Amino acid sequence: MEPFLSKLSGKRIILASNSPRRQELLKGLEVDFVVKVHPVDETVPAELPSEYAAAYLSKLKAESFPDPISEDEILITADTVVIHKGRILGKPTTEMEAFEMIKSLSGATHTVMTAVTIMDSKKRVTLEDEAKVTLRFLEEDEIWHYIRKYKPFDKAGSYGIQEWIGFVGVSHIEGSYFSVMGFPQHLVYQQLKKW
Repeated sequence: MEPFLSKLSGKRIILASNSPRRQELLKGLEVDFVVKVHPVDETVPAELPSEYAAAYLSKLKAESFPDPISEDEILITADTVVIHKGRILGKPTTEMEAFEMIKSLSGATHTVMTAVTIMDSKKRVTLEDEAKVTLRFLEEDEIWHYIRKYKPFDKAGSYGIQEWIGFVGVSHIEGSYFSVMGFPQHLVYQQLKKW
């Protein structure tokens, strides 16, 4: 049986992301792709409302991709932000910063916004998805165990839902689990089917 996205077989799909989670999730859609990453300054303008940050960064990554996109190529970029009490929680740089972030999320509900931009030589579409995640109250030694063992320094909000802390700490999700992981497959699939 032909894969549902088989009409894209003549296209070279480029995923501009180092995230092993995004690579794994795109692979799950049964498409072949190459990974090509270039660094981008991920500073969000101070005046930009937090709920628009993921879309802003996803578009920025697509627009600043250094190679021209040819007619037979499709570029995919993505970004995820964790928002709590109106503030964006980025990637932590120290263990203490990670601890403070997770402690602030403990026993509360926060928002995860993920945006994906799909672009070819003629058009660009940005998809956005929002999920609400509730963490039960986490004890301090549980937080430290997670940080020291899993080192979540590449993760927005200092945690990965697909890791130990997600297994023991997440009590409720409203929205897509995969969007919280960083890639709303259902939206990407629907868009690629129409491409």
